[in-house]
This record gives sequence, structure tokens and C-alpha cells, in this order.
Amino acid sequence: MGSSPGFFVICLLHSIIALTCGGLMMFYMKDIYEFGHGPETATKLLGSTPHDQLLIRTSDSFSGLLLFAIGFLLFMVAFVKDWEFQSFFAKGCTVLHVSMALWRFYFERRVEDLAFDWLRQIVGDILLALSWVFFLVYSWREKYD
Repeated sequence: MGSSPGFFVICLLHSIIALTCGGLMMFYMKDIYEFGHGPETATKLLGSTPHDQLLIRTSDSFSGLLLFAIGFLLFMVAFVKDWEFQSFFAKGCTVLHVSMALWRFYFERRVEDLAFDWLRQIVGDILLALSWVFFLVYSWREKYD
């Protein structure tokens, strides 16, 4: 069986999301914190001493770079035409997004400064996982019809 056009579209969408978020994390983290959490929480998340601020900025930059690399990897994977690889990759991405949602539910909601955002982020993780689930359902239907 050949490749599915849905895989290409989903990979490109996820790639654009990851590249955009990674770039913003590397260069505009303060603005992103203020937009997502509000100015008061952003101040707390950015650290209180210059040393803390440097460590947090460095950590955010490396996290953004990692997310940017993941976006680039998703862009490259979008062009793979093997159905078995596409299915394996979609299952792995689904597990990854569900694991992130569980991590947010069990750990991130306990962090006082992030307690108000965990539900919104879980919904985002579940929606990203559902895009891969829909691809799997569509491709299985295509395979067995």
C-alpha cells in the first residue's frame, strides 16, 4: 500500500506549529510568558535573581531549539512514502502527546504558578494526539476497504 496524503498534511501542520513555537521560545520567551500566563506570573517564571534569569533564559533557548529541531524533523518525515512507517510514526506521536497530557495532569497542575493553565494545555495535547488518531483510523479504513 502507498502513502496517505493525510500524513503529509498532518506532518506539515505539526511541523509549522513546532517551528513557530520553537522560534518564539528561543527569541521571545518573555513575551510568550506574558501572553500565555499574564504579566504577574511571567515575572515569577522568569526568575528573581540575575543568575536565575540567565539559567531560565538558557533553558528556554535550548528547549526552543529542540522544538525547532523536532519541527524540522517532522517536515522531513512528511515526505516518507512508506505506509508502515507512517503508521508506526503516527502511533508514536499519539503516545507522546497522551504522555504529555498525563504529565501535565499529574505534575504540572501542582505547580502553583502554572495551576491555571494545565487544562488548556491538556486540551491542546489531546487535540494534537487526535489528529494522529484520525489519520490512523482513516488509513486503516483505506487499507481494509
